Amino acid sequence: MEQKIADCAELLAERKLRIAFVESATAGWLCSEFALTEQSGQVLQGGITCYNADLKENLLGVPHSLIEKCTPESQEVTDELAMRLGKLIPADITVAVTGLTTAGGSENADKPVGTMFVSALIQNQLVSRRYEFKGSCEEIIQQTIVAAAELLISHVS
Repeated sequence: MEQKIADCAELLAERKLRIAFVESATAGWLCSEFALTEQSGQVLQGGITCYNADLKENLLGVPHSLIEKCTPESQEVTDELAMRLGKLIPADITVAVTGLTTAGGSENADKPVGTMFVSALIQNQLVSRRYEFKGSCEEIIQQTIVAAAELLISHVS
C-alpha cells in the first residue's frame, strides 16, 4: 500500500499537481497515507472527513434530495463530493471516497458490504469507479487506498 501511494505522490510532484481529499468510509486514512510520503509538502493540500451524511450536506453542500435518492454511500454522492471539495480546498485534483466497510449503512443485495466508491476530479475531468472488496473493515479500506492510488496514476500519467 505504502509503495503505491509513494509512487502516486512522486508522480503528482513531478507534474506539479496538488491534491485534496474528502473521505467518508476511509475516514482520513487516504489523506494520511499521502502525508507520510516524501512529497507531502509539494502535493498535499489537505483533507476533510465527512463520515456522517449531515456533513456531506452541511459542509460540502451535497443536496439532501440526492442523498435521499441515492444514499450517502453511492457513486452519485461521491461524484458530488469530489466536485464540491475544490470550493473549500483549492487543488488540481480532488478525491472523494464513500462506501460500506461494515454492516449498518445502505448495503443491500446490489450493494453489499465491501462496495466502495472513488471519484477524482482531475484538472476538471471527473473519473469515477465502483469497487467491491472482501475482507475486514481494515482490509477493505486498505484495498480502497491502493485502488485510489492506481486510479490516480492511470489518469495522471
